[in-house]
Amino acid sequence: MLLVPMPVTPESQDLLQVRDLSCRRDGRRLFAGLSFALGAGAALQIEGANGAGKTTLLRTLIGSAGDFDGRILWGGSPFPQSLPQLRESLLFIGHRAGVRAGLTPLENLVWYGAGRDDALRALEQVDLFGFEDTLCQELSAGQSRRVALARLYLPQAPRLWILDEPLAALDVAGVSSLQGQMAVHLSRSGSILFTSHQPVALAGLQRIDLAEYAVDEFADEVGGAYAFG
Repeated sequence: MLLVPMPVTPESQDLLQVRDLSCRRDGRRLFAGLSFALGAGAALQIEGANGAGKTTLLRTLIGSAGDFDGRILWGGSPFPQSLPQLRESLLFIGHRAGVRAGLTPLENLVWYGAGRDDALRALEQVDLFGFEDTLCQELSAGQSRRVALARLYLPQAPRLWILDEPLAALDVAGVSSLQGQMAVHLSRSGSILFTSHQPVALAGLQRIDLAEYAVDEFADEVGGAYAFG
């Protein structure tokens, strides 16, 4: 689904806007011509096969990857000037979930600025009650993932969530709980952009398949060779 960029108006200054975006990894163009806008209370799922550029797109949007063409705007202001403002409003959870193995789940959440009581409640929400004082290096991959996701259950969570495969390594109950929390965030005028290979049940969810924006670099090179040959 192609989402046409929305014009910036006084009512839509909080939009994340992407205009005619093309991203590269290791010098190879992954996709081109991608445009969309994400506003308050909206969720967007990025789909695509492995290697399509989903993680590269997310890293580009948070300013961790810079090999791109096109425009990215936050609140109507372009990158890189608007990156500090976006990051103040951002909660990003990637494949590497940012969990410190030498700390306990409780200590990890406190390190991120949570109060002890709020952290304990968040850990209970992700079914880690009783593990709050266990070193994260002793947890399973699924439990470590839930430590990271517990940040989504803290009060005053940032308004924009960018999540890379948030449902990975979760059981059925964990998936249901996370989808419920995502719906709560949207109801509070939060915004969510995420990748997932799994179906996600969210009202009004929009989807973009990066396969629709894939670039055939070989065809481009051959065409160029014939054009100048």
